[in-house]
Amino acid sequence: MWKKVAVSVAALALLVPSLAFAADEATAAQLQSAVNSLWVMLGAILVIFMQAGFALLEAGSTRMKNAGHVAGKTVLTFGIASVAFWAVGFGLAFGNGSGFIGTSGFFTDGLSRTAFDSFSSLDIPTSIFFLFQLAFAGVSLAIVWGGFAERAKLIVYFIFGVLYTILIYPFAAHWVWGGGWLAKIGMLDFAGSTVVHLQGATAAFIGTLLLKPRIGKFNKDGSPNAIPGHNQVLTVLGVIILWICWFGFNAGSTVSAMNDGFFGYVALTTNLAAAAGAVATLVVSWMYFGKADISFMLNGVLAALVAITAACAYVTPWAAVVIGAIAGIFTFFTSVGFEKLGLDDPIYAFSVHGLAGVWGTLSIGLFATKGLAGDDKAGLFYGGGLHQLGVQALGVAGTFVFVAVVSFVLLTIIKKTVGLRVTEEEELIGLDLSEHGTYGYPEQMRRITEASKDHTVHA
Repeated sequence: MWKKVAVSVAALALLVPSLAFAADEATAAQLQSAVNSLWVMLGAILVIFMQAGFALLEAGSTRMKNAGHVAGKTVLTFGIASVAFWAVGFGLAFGNGSGFIGTSGFFTDGLSRTAFDSFSSLDIPTSIFFLFQLAFAGVSLAIVWGGFAERAKLIVYFIFGVLYTILIYPFAAHWVWGGGWLAKIGMLDFAGSTVVHLQGATAAFIGTLLLKPRIGKFNKDGSPNAIPGHNQVLTVLGVIILWICWFGFNAGSTVSAMNDGFFGYVALTTNLAAAAGAVATLVVSWMYFGKADISFMLNGVLAALVAITAACAYVTPWAAVVIGAIAGIFTFFTSVGFEKLGLDDPIYAFSVHGLAGVWGTLSIGLFATKGLAGDDKAGLFYGGGLHQLGVQALGVAGTFVFVAVVSFVLLTIIKKTVGLRVTEEEELIGLDLSEHGTYGYPEQMRRITEASKDHTVHA
């Protein structure tokens, strides 16, 4: 009997360390999951807060008579995107399906991930991953409206907001991030220069073409007139908010805080690019105009952030500086050039988010290092040849063509049915009053109106 007891005690003594080790492993896994979940949730909050940055940026960059409308539709369209993405968009983008689109995971309950092989390896809840990806979809939709500013009907935001979220955005998101055909051929887009920014900017570009210029933007000979925004301080504050929130955008896309601090490296390259874009664009505008233009400097910051979004995890700090500076300079000249060609893009959405997104995506094919991107995905300057550059170019071209064609079809249908643009009278009095019945600055606008009436009487 005593021998059996002794054997049992000895076996238990041997087993206890194993159980303790297993318990330690389980605790470590739970801790890792909790930390990573908290990090991604923080990233989602920062990216959602980018809506505040867009509201200030766009309101400050447009005229006072449209300020309330421009800021308010930011809240409206994020609400529309939230419901549409939950119901359909998330499943199309990340659900199991084909290389072209997902066909499962609609109306997600935020708990199950059986329909989502694309992120099954992540140790974060489906609900948090959904919120993070919703934030990106919301940003992409916010970019769209830059090309519609000051002349689009309110109903267009409802209709095209839903259609963009379920029929446009999820496709490229699935192709690149959901295990689709671009992912399978090796395209890299870490946080969305193409998936988020190029998509939104392309739809904005098509909207700009169909809506035509604002009243008074161009003279009969085609020369452009400046239509300055009403409050540059708001614009500056909006850009600062976006710059800060971009750390959630890029560094949050590591979806892990327990990876030897790599999210900090991504934040470093992101910040360097933005800084280079600010300085380079201001200097170029100073040389071109003879005066240092603040608004172009702000666009340079955003263009640089857009460009580094794809490459932030794959390039060295010096390359991030180059990518950001080139993005800012390129955006400056394309913005000036498009205006000379008769394109009225009120906040330069296509230059800042579209062409800068193209450059940022292609820059991976030039600057990606073997250590960060992998031996088979290195850029041209790191011994990778032209292969990765070609893959990146194919992804850009495919996304642009798809979004442009679908946006044109959908917006043309809307134009033929409910119409895209407000009447001339409504545009002249401002969308605050014509669409909402009140001004964003009621006291100031009342003084302007009364002064205008007095001037008419005296005249």
